[in-house]
Amino acid sequence: MRYEVWAPSASRVTLHADGRTYPMDGAGGGWWRCSAPGADGTRYGFAPDDGPVLPDPRARRLPDGPDGPAAVVDPSRFAWRHDWPGRPLPGTVLYELHVGTFTRPGTFDAAIEHLPSVAGLGVTHVELMPVCPFPGTHGWGYDGVAPWAVHEPYGGPAGLVRFVDAAHALGLGVVLDVVHNHLGPSGNHLPAFGPYFTEAHHTPWGAAVNLEDPEVRSYFTGSALAWLRDYRLDGLRLDAVHALPPGTPFLAELSASVDALSESLSRPLFLIAESDLNDPLTTTPRSAGGHGLHAQWNDDFHHALHTALTGESQGYYADFAADPALALTKTLRAGFFHDGTYSSFRARRHGRPLDPARTPAHRLLAYAQTHDQIGNRALGDRLSSRLSPGLLACAAAIVLCSPFTPMLFMGEEWGARTPWQYFTDHRDPALAEAVRRGRRREFAAHGWPESAIPEPQDPDTRLRSCLDRSEAGRGPHAELLAWHRTLITLRRTEPSLTSPDWTDTSPAMGPDRCLTFRRGAVLVAANLGATAVELAVPDGSEVLAAWRPVVVEEGVLRLPAECAAVIRNLPGDGHRAKR
Repeated sequence: MRYEVWAPSASRVTLHADGRTYPMDGAGGGWWRCSAPGADGTRYGFAPDDGPVLPDPRARRLPDGPDGPAAVVDPSRFAWRHDWPGRPLPGTVLYELHVGTFTRPGTFDAAIEHLPSVAGLGVTHVELMPVCPFPGTHGWGYDGVAPWAVHEPYGGPAGLVRFVDAAHALGLGVVLDVVHNHLGPSGNHLPAFGPYFTEAHHTPWGAAVNLEDPEVRSYFTGSALAWLRDYRLDGLRLDAVHALPPGTPFLAELSASVDALSESLSRPLFLIAESDLNDPLTTTPRSAGGHGLHAQWNDDFHHALHTALTGESQGYYADFAADPALALTKTLRAGFFHDGTYSSFRARRHGRPLDPARTPAHRLLAYAQTHDQIGNRALGDRLSSRLSPGLLACAAAIVLCSPFTPMLFMGEEWGARTPWQYFTDHRDPALAEAVRRGRRREFAAHGWPESAIPEPQDPDTRLRSCLDRSEAGRGPHAELLAWHRTLITLRRTEPSLTSPDWTDTSPAMGPDRCLTFRRGAVLVAANLGATAVELAVPDGSEVLAAWRPVVVEEGVLRLPAECAAVIRNLPGDGHRAKR
């Protein structure tokens, strides 16, 4: 078989495969190639300039971790059992899942056992947090160092294939979170091969990825296409695209390549960006001068909803907490809260306006909780730790009936009480200590005593973060689970809730803390307040779903405190003012 590696700064490269050494020939453009015996499973590595043998930057498998040799993976040998036509982004309901804490074993195979319950919830796609290799066994995955490979403790490439195949058999699409803006601090051998990083730009993680180099862009684009093609994934979530060096054509090139692959495979593929920029160009088609990504996370929606539910006002919540009703209604009406307005958190104006008439609603993601918004809290506490079941039900109604593509974080559907905390398994003691100190300093600045911050390296921190499924069968958890199923079914079957048009949501929220908004002929009402309210509705309105029993009589909807309801109005009549 042929082996090749891009190592433009090396004057000599040798291949080490199954205990033998082979000289490689320069092929121009910094590429080195040779032919040598090999097959699926062959261990190999490259030695630039007679230095240490390093794993292939494009390794598909690292059976001994990031510092060990690569192993050849032949995708044609993957044992697929189910054909899959794909599922497009419009109409999607996402379910964010971390393999290492979805079950206590923390493997693909253990996760497969619980996929039927996820499918039974009614979601359409599972979104896996990063599965690329990182040092140690357990971690969030955002410090991965091999963008083409699969973390061996999770089950490696074969385990991912089994997971995707099992999901597809249940009608679930699979989206993968990928990281192009940095690599982990330990086990990253790319600098030994070439200029993968540049000091011209810096990120919170150090030197930026050198996306000005066409070969580096090709490296990351190639890995993205390999996930979609060889592992039959349905989409990718792109981590923190705002941290990519500005001015590079990478995102537009990536979206063009994915669109071309989708056409050649005859199945839908999509890219979802995490972006802090509030820039409509992220999802504007390339033909109109945009990056052409298919959707983006909308943290403004989360922040507005979070402050309305909790009253928290620290950090980036401050701008939203100043007037939660305004923030929440504006995001439902216009998508972004910061659309050129002043951000006190950033001490500058931020964002650009987004035009609902030109932006299909599915291009924005809506959520009440994510791995970031839970795990980056000092204690990793979920909303369920401080909100009543009624308020959790209201949050679910707002998210799942919003115009946008909704997303749940694993366990949210039953109001899981298990925290989701920050945990690591760094094998470098100095790095582990630096992470520990840095996290404690960060939260000490916000008033937290150091002793209260969970120890990232303690295995119990990961174990505390694993889901406890016994909760789902008792107490208010079972009711919340049934409520989420009802809302997801309603979103799928009610035409007004599937419409991409969100130009007339008419959101309103007054001092009584009752939020209302329209979706065509449907009115969504979520009473976040502590007292019951009465809403004037058209005669003949039909209650489609309600968290607690509600009554509609003589044109009045009586909505209890901390309760949500979805009703069908007379077409085009809308809802009248609250009484």
